[in-house]
Amino acid sequence: MSLSFRKTYKFAVKSAIYITIFSSSLVGILTYLFFEFSWLFILIFTFLIAIFSFFMLQYRVERFIYRRVKKIYDDISFLDSTSFRNQPITTDMATLTKQVKKFATDKKLEIEMLKDREEYRREFLGNVSHELKTPLFTVQGYISTLLDGAMEDKKIRKKYLERADKGVERLVYIVEDLDMISKLEMGDESMEMVEFDIVELTQNVMDLLEMKANKKEITLNFDSKYFRPILVFGDYEKIQQVVMNLMVNSIKYGKFGGSTEVGIEDLTNNKVIVRITDNGEGIEKQNIPRLFERFYRVDKSGARSEGGSGLGLSIVKHIIEAHDEKIYVESTFGAGSEFSFTLEKVETALSK
Repeated sequence: MSLSFRKTYKFAVKSAIYITIFSSSLVGILTYLFFEFSWLFILIFTFLIAIFSFFMLQYRVERFIYRRVKKIYDDISFLDSTSFRNQPITTDMATLTKQVKKFATDKKLEIEMLKDREEYRREFLGNVSHELKTPLFTVQGYISTLLDGAMEDKKIRKKYLERADKGVERLVYIVEDLDMISKLEMGDESMEMVEFDIVELTQNVMDLLEMKANKKEITLNFDSKYFRPILVFGDYEKIQQVVMNLMVNSIKYGKFGGSTEVGIEDLTNNKVIVRITDNGEGIEKQNIPRLFERFYRVDKSGARSEGGSGLGLSIVKHIIEAHDEKIYVESTFGAGSEFSFTLEKVETALSK
């Protein structure tokens, strides 16, 4: 292992000066008293003793400290010993101090990240439990009522079975969405990349959601007329799900008589951006960073009455990231929201 020295060390220099002064004075006095006095001899001796003292002090003291600091690292597993084997040994205490501070900072960040993950895990498990428990108890309640004798009444039997069916449907939504997110995270969900017209896809989604929007008198439209197809490259079904989920949310949280507008623009030479804008409730600033978390709901009470699995935005984020694209959100509370995501143009995608 190589050994590196710095040019200036206050401690070694001062100590070497003290030793040199003392040694030179002592030798000078002894030479004067017992031998023939020589200034040349004194100067050479002074120079040699100064050089020797400096390097010996620097090497021995910092080597001594370094070995013990390293032993502490090894004993408490504070630093990986391989980091010392793979790097030159330094006797510079400033460098050691920087290493300690850097590692301590990294460990602090790691601990904070683990705490955040643990908090997220607890919250996630609580949300999963709640989301599953609500429809399960609903189904259980209706079935138990029917078994207790209510099934003899045809009207009650039909009504309760229909409500139980809705509860089961909600459970299926949650399980299927969780399964999709898990596959996307692990990279097990295959992507069938094809070229398609994003304008046509969006229009199809609008047609499917027309009745849902009409219940709240919300209009679904483009920001302008698109006379030519805009061809992009991606998984058609998954991008359709992205547009569907974003537009469903805009309707769900839209105000009565409001609107949802879709715009498709060139972002760069090889990208387009799809914007879905509404004039609904909007989102408070503190909620925006957590929008894409699983089961996170801005409206803790009212949102569940609208149905769904609570995983829509999380699925959107995972699908867009699986395409190596970006999703953005801008919102003003009380004025509306805009969700946008990028896609690759066909011309660029096919040239790869």
